[in-house]
Amino acid sequence: MQAIVTVTPAQLPEVLLHVAVVRPVFLWGAPGIGKSSLVRQFAGSLGLECVTLLGTQLAPEDLIGVPELAGGKSRFAPPETIARDEPYCLFLDELNASPPEVQKAFYSLILDRRIGAYELPEGSVVIGAGNRATDNALARPMASALVNRLVHVHLRASADDWLAWAAGSGIHPWVLQYLVQRPDHLWSPPPKTEEPFSSPRAWHMLSDVIHSYGDDIDDETLAVLAFGTLTRNHASAFRAYVKTVRHAFDLDAVLKGEVSWPREPEQRDLLYFLSETFRARLIKELPADRRGASARGRDLAFRAKALLVELAEISLECAQLVIANDDDGAPALPAWFLVEVGRDLPRLAAARS
Repeated sequence: MQAIVTVTPAQLPEVLLHVAVVRPVFLWGAPGIGKSSLVRQFAGSLGLECVTLLGTQLAPEDLIGVPELAGGKSRFAPPETIARDEPYCLFLDELNASPPEVQKAFYSLILDRRIGAYELPEGSVVIGAGNRATDNALARPMASALVNRLVHVHLRASADDWLAWAAGSGIHPWVLQYLVQRPDHLWSPPPKTEEPFSSPRAWHMLSDVIHSYGDDIDDETLAVLAFGTLTRNHASAFRAYVKTVRHAFDLDAVLKGEVSWPREPEQRDLLYFLSETFRARLIKELPADRRGASARGRDLAFRAKALLVELAEISLECAQLVIANDDDGAPALPAWFLVEVGRDLPRLAAARS
């Protein structure tokens, strides 16, 4: 299932409030971006209990129930997890990872809101969720009959939404402040190999284990935790960020001239982290057109060129990293700034080309 239009976690409750109360919804999204918790929160906002069924752990009879005799006739008695007297939110998690027979058993429950003679109480909602095959997650093709019984909503990770939530949810300050500086590191595409990758869930896990150890956690243990939860590059950068906190290095301090770039060989990971953060700051704050630059933007460009000179003296590789093209080979920084860099810093421009 390919996403044409996506929604953020902040937009999802409004969508569910108008859609899920009248039609069943299927929520698509990458692993670890918070689908399950968002559904539970939505159910809670309606005052409904959220009953979760995991498609990967069900057999058809778990839904249909077992036959029983009533008045000399047999009928199927649905399980008590489904057969409830009060309205509730039925959350079918990992629905598209379940076997075809189980998916088929859901048909009447999803469309007709009934299993055998049992009908969901008025006011109940049905929401399914699952990962996409492109996420390298367990996912099976969904039959067209099932696809056509659901309203499909695609969820994407949003750093702004997650940071707003994290600020009041006890997320460790190191994790929170790191992602404020590098919101692009909140999520990364799941790899094709069996290795950790960054996601809102992974960052939350890392926050929890850092809280467990405390702020006096040693660097070696922090490395074990970071590389055990995050994408390799993000783990390395986060570890370097913690060093900047502990050694009073900060990009803003470098920009203001209060401290200089770290120069010691053992501080090379700090230098790489600050260089990547410097690049991200320039991409975010330099305008595409120099004529539209504010006084702050012009000051940043002027200061950036001076800092690039200093950085190139320490590590030409790090200076090149700041002005490098993006993954598609296109310039990441504004053309006018790169022209000025080429004019004022010919050594760096020559190395870039």
